[in-house]
Amino acid sequence: MDLSILVKNNQRVLTTAQIAKAYGTSHRRISENFNSNKQRYKEGKHFFLLQGNELKSFGQQYGNTVSVERVSKLYLWTEKGAWLHAKSLNSNQAWDAYEILVDDYYSLKDIYRLPTSYKEALLQLVSQVEKNEQLETQNLILIQQVNECQPKASYYDMVLQNKSLLSVSKIAKDYGMSAIKLNKLLHELGVQYKQGDIWLLYAKHQDKGYTQTHTHVIDAEKSKVQTKWTQKGRLFIYELLKQQSILPIIEREERAS
Repeated sequence: MDLSILVKNNQRVLTTAQIAKAYGTSHRRISENFNSNKQRYKEGKHFFLLQGNELKSFGQQYGNTVSVERVSKLYLWTEKGAWLHAKSLNSNQAWDAYEILVDDYYSLKDIYRLPTSYKEALLQLVSQVEKNEQLETQNLILIQQVNECQPKASYYDMVLQNKSLLSVSKIAKDYGMSAIKLNKLLHELGVQYKQGDIWLLYAKHQDKGYTQTHTHVIDAEKSKVQTKWTQKGRLFIYELLKQQSILPIIEREERAS
């Protein structure tokens, strides 16, 4: 059961929406069962009720999982609270889900338990220091690996960060050349041909997702066809020109330094 982890008072908890989804019922049904049997539920044992600043703080901590923008209060259910809801529903699906929750979700709550003695706290601290040292080592290895491939990856990184379509003049600028020169070079390399005033790809390249061609209507009698390159097309040009020992300016500068 794939559930985002929520923690309150050093133990794992679930929202009403999560409980409802796991049990195959509705948020409303869970709330109705709770309101009908409130005397059986004890705050701090079966649930935690968040309101005001406490609710806001919880929302800031778990904003990617729980939205609290339009709610005035939020119930968080403990393992014992989940058991009471399963009992109220009394369906096979609810009981099956409850067993999975106990085995795969609530049973891991001990990892959040606070130390009860100085010795236990010291052991936890030593363990955490060792984990931090391992993470630091792994991080340094990753940094070195990134730096080792940086000359090759730098232009790719720049391209992949950009999702927009590009004119040929923009790509030509990467290489310090004019659009006219790049268009001519791509023609010589068998990529495109000129039809009237526009450049079109040869058939073998047209279904690769390298370009997008649009017709812009100027007025009732005039229109203009414009072809722009996708980021995939930009990388295609990069690999093609690289085979001709033509590199973008950013990589020439790195090799020269």
